[in-house]
Amino acid sequence: MSDFRFKRPGLVGLTVALSMSSALADGDHAPIGDEVWNLPLFDAHVHYKEPAWDRYPVSSIVELMDKNGVAMALVSSTPDEGTIMLWEYAPNRIVPELRPYHGAAGSSNWTKAEGMDAYLEGRLESYPHEGIGEFHIRQLDMSDEALFRKIIAMAKQRDIYLHVHSGTEPIRWLYGLDPEVKIIWAHAGLGTPAPEVYALMDEFPELLADTSLREYSILGRGENLDPQWLEIIFDFQDRLMIGSDTWVNSQWDSYSEIMTMNRLWLSKLPREVAEKIAYRNAERYFGREISMEQIGTK
Repeated sequence: MSDFRFKRPGLVGLTVALSMSSALADGDHAPIGDEVWNLPLFDAHVHYKEPAWDRYPVSSIVELMDKNGVAMALVSSTPDEGTIMLWEYAPNRIVPELRPYHGAAGSSNWTKAEGMDAYLEGRLESYPHEGIGEFHIRQLDMSDEALFRKIIAMAKQRDIYLHVHSGTEPIRWLYGLDPEVKIIWAHAGLGTPAPEVYALMDEFPELLADTSLREYSILGRGENLDPQWLEIIFDFQDRLMIGSDTWVNSQWDSYSEIMTMNRLWLSKLPREVAEKIAYRNAERYFGREISMEQIGTK
């Protein structure tokens, strides 16, 4: 067993909770329990934004990944240079994706930024991004349709994902523009209630989702996982990935705790399901081999 878990201060209570998890995960298969610590993780929602560059140099980011058994990460940044710095430092550990935000273009106005399509095309031509996003659609604006059709075309040409932070209706709208677009739904909708998450995942059989910022909702209260989330997890186990969402430095400060919380809820699932969400789904989505042997490498 890897010993990285024993190096993290302040997490003893959570480690004990993992070891003591004894409830059956689905009535037939015992949960993976403490063996969850043997699993490599794929962090499907990482940002390496400019405010983190001085406080957390690239080497320290990979060290944090190593410390927490995170073999690989899907990274987008504001600006994109942060992603490229990480990818150049550890190309075998970083799956880069292109976030549109740069200069004055941010989460609330990026679709209105002049030359956005040219910017995205240029970055995609220059670097091996495997997704466009994570980007926000806070409110549908039909005048953005032309830009999104261009973005979908860029993604389809390269067979890469759109990583979308939105509620349910923008996801339906994007599929309406092109039913074959490949989408990762950031935070599984974040504020979207679990029944609506289930309904959207059921409506669109190709929709993927990362569960970043959903850890406490999934864990629920008491010994067992939240029943509504458990239904989502079992029915869509082939389409989910965990994530950290390091959107501010405080998330990097808490990275070990976030990854432990993810292992805590994974520990309550059968091994096969836990492995899929921890890393095997990402292996299929991104054509990688992911293992604990990558820990300590670049």
